[in-house]
Amino acid sequence: MKVSIVTPSFNQGRFIERTLQSVASQTGAEIEHVVIDGGSTDNTVEILKRFSPPVRWVSEKDNGQTDAVNKGIRDTDGEIIGWLNSDDIYYPGAIARVAAFFEANPEVDVVYGMADHIDLEDHAFESYRVEPWNFARLKETCFICQPALFFRRRAVEKHGLLDESLSYCMDYEYWLRLGKAGARFAYFAEKLAGSRLYAETKTMSDRVKVHREINDMLKKVFGRVPDRWLLNYAHAVVQHRAVVHTRSSFRVLEIGARSVLAALRWNRRLSLEMWRLIAQWIYRL
Repeated sequence: MKVSIVTPSFNQGRFIERTLQSVASQTGAEIEHVVIDGGSTDNTVEILKRFSPPVRWVSEKDNGQTDAVNKGIRDTDGEIIGWLNSDDIYYPGAIARVAAFFEANPEVDVVYGMADHIDLEDHAFESYRVEPWNFARLKETCFICQPALFFRRRAVEKHGLLDESLSYCMDYEYWLRLGKAGARFAYFAEKLAGSRLYAETKTMSDRVKVHREINDMLKKVFGRVPDRWLLNYAHAVVQHRAVVHTRSSFRVLEIGARSVLAALRWNRRLSLEMWRLIAQWIYRL
């Protein structure tokens, strides 16, 4: 079984060597690793040139992370595909365990495992909140850690590549698209990867934009946005505004008001669940 690992990259020279090494140390399958770099201006290309064993790479201007992942998928031919960002890592033995699982379960299209959030020095500081497969639950919260997920090429051939109109939630949209179409997901209860979490990541530095894009995507895919995501958006907006009040009740009130506005913006109405939450906020005040 051949496993293709795709790494999109842009100016991640402080991390990418550790990413490359985490792939190079894997065993248990035929592994090809391709790095699609967006024309980095730091030391990324220098690292790619001297890395041993040699890794296949290209460095040229692209249209962002989603475009880079799609390029990598098109430029590889492994039966199994993994997507590992240039600041994340695989844990030892991850690919061997995933390949064995796919071999033993030919009906499975997607496998995802457990993961950690890691810091700048690769130290795990918390477990990623991964859950067993449940499509209804996935619509409410993204419980899949992207670097700990692998999928068969047949899923791409049947359901297409990532949506290049998305800059933040392209992975979440893809899992939802596959799940909605009936692809078979399997939860592998072992830790496979470390997902780096730090202030400069896209999802941490642009949380309002992230949640706005998620809500737009969910509206497009399902026709409405779950209340949980509306609440997440409201929290992100209030946090971004850095509103500080002497009484926490004012913060609760603002989150409630912004949740109502979000419900009207994306769903054109308030659900019964949202009314219940508003009643709880009023009671707390």
